[in-house]
Amino acid sequence: MKKESINKDEQAQETGDELYERFNLVVDRGQEPLRIDKFLMNRIEGATRNKLQQAINAGLVLVNGKEVRPNYKVRSLDEIILYSDMSPEEMEVVPENIPLNIVYEDEYLMVINKPAGMVVHPGSGNYTGTLLNGIAYYFHREGISEEELPRFGLVHRIDKNTTGLLAIAKTDKALSQLARQFYEHSINRQYIALVWGDIQKENGTVIAHVGRHQRFRKLFEAYPEGDHGKEAITHYNVVERFGYVTLVECVLETGRTHQIRVHMKHIGHPLFNDDFYGGDKIVKGTVFSKYKQFVENCFAICPRHALHARTLGFIHPITGKQMFFEAELPEDMKQLIEKWRTYVSATANRQ
Repeated sequence: MKKESINKDEQAQETGDELYERFNLVVDRGQEPLRIDKFLMNRIEGATRNKLQQAINAGLVLVNGKEVRPNYKVRSLDEIILYSDMSPEEMEVVPENIPLNIVYEDEYLMVINKPAGMVVHPGSGNYTGTLLNGIAYYFHREGISEEELPRFGLVHRIDKNTTGLLAIAKTDKALSQLARQFYEHSINRQYIALVWGDIQKENGTVIAHVGRHQRFRKLFEAYPEGDHGKEAITHYNVVERFGYVTLVECVLETGRTHQIRVHMKHIGHPLFNDDFYGGDKIVKGTVFSKYKQFVENCFAICPRHALHARTLGFIHPITGKQMFFEAELPEDMKQLIEKWRTYVSATANRQ
């Protein structure tokens, strides 16, 4: 039996904000008919037959562009796509009664508005109090287990201190369809960010791979030459200018970890109060003590990086209807923006 080559579109070790990756396989000529679950188990490291059968039943495996049943037998030159749950850590999710801000829910999915300071899923140093702990509690009351629905329907994530919208699947079919939309970048996501500096262009696009920093592994870095990390594309549009800072809209074409934060730092405009990427100090402005005090007051109003996932749009995985949701800015960002607006106005009046 010949062994076909496997093209990993995404590397398992760093999946970014989308929590599924895609494997592309092309079956070599001369392949004898073989059940697809057995075929994939022999070709993908760490795969189990049970997991593969779940993925096939959920529609996460396509052969020549179509979903198949577990007893399908692969043939010569079949083109196989597998969307795989590449959770970085396997751990039990303990259900916790944590309030969830649910902005939409039906029998197939729900959309949640995540507050600042909440980690999305358990990981090193954060095993309780996460959004997923709260979702597990909510789903257990509805009789949905993690065995039925991997990671309790989570298909993407946002940073701990980023606020805004997340889609959660409630069935394996909804999970597979949403995961595919996120991977194919057909999801509409718009973020609002306050960044340091006066961005020269009204709009633009940042294209630079994003990957882990070569020295500081908790940080990510932009690699414009594409020599590390993964392709990342961010489109931005100026909303309002405050001289020393700028309010921008960012639309993601890809969903890499810390993508907006890394890309804005790369073009010289780190997010306001971003302690990872240099935005938690005065980057632009005057040397006057009153200005320094003003900025410190702004940091106190919004004690996190100023980033909000404002919109989320996708095709409903079951009905096919176009869905669109918008979450207004959280109070800390509203107050921060208004404070800068007042400061600019007062400065202009003094001149």
